[in-house]
Amino acid sequence: MSAQGQGNPAVVGLAGFGLTTLILQFHNLGWCGIGPVLALAVAFGGIAQLIAGFQEFKCGNNFGYSAFVSYGSFWIALGIIWMLNYYKIYTLSHTDVGFFLIAWTLYTLIMWVGAMRIHGAMASTFTLLIIGFIGLDLAHFGFPGLTKPTAVILILCALNAWYMMAAAIYAQVFGKQVLPLGKPWIDSAPEPVGTLAKESA
Repeated sequence: MSAQGQGNPAVVGLAGFGLTTLILQFHNLGWCGIGPVLALAVAFGGIAQLIAGFQEFKCGNNFGYSAFVSYGSFWIALGIIWMLNYYKIYTLSHTDVGFFLIAWTLYTLIMWVGAMRIHGAMASTFTLLIIGFIGLDLAHFGFPGLTKPTAVILILCALNAWYMMAAAIYAQVFGKQVLPLGKPWIDSAPEPVGTLAKESA
């Protein structure tokens, strides 16, 4: 969302979220080391997403404000956890990360409901994200075989985020909606409760 004469902060927030998620899943699939993920977690998934979230605040968009600031903080916190473990300030266990991820799964459930009121692309992105978080939760609590299938799901989630980013950029560049975002999964204009009550009386 953006105000008159302002850029849309979501094009940065979605880019940071999508790219960092994508590279982390490349790591989880064994294609790259942790270095690129850590750098992105601090710079792009973290700081850039935080800035996008603060800009969403100025636009009056509570959903974008909460999502970008929260997931930006998620990436920075995850990077700190990795660094503390690397420098042996404490020994990282699977359950440590598991409980961290469970808390984020619960937050994502809240955002998932709101996403279903926005449009189909947002709903599908958060659906894939919640499935991905659940997969990672289970992987850290005794089911490590789920890590790679979950990585594929989260790659799709990252690409969904980029699709929304592209839709916002192209809409301005071409002066019209080029990439469809789909209808909300939850009716965006339900009948007011008072009206329904009167009709049924």
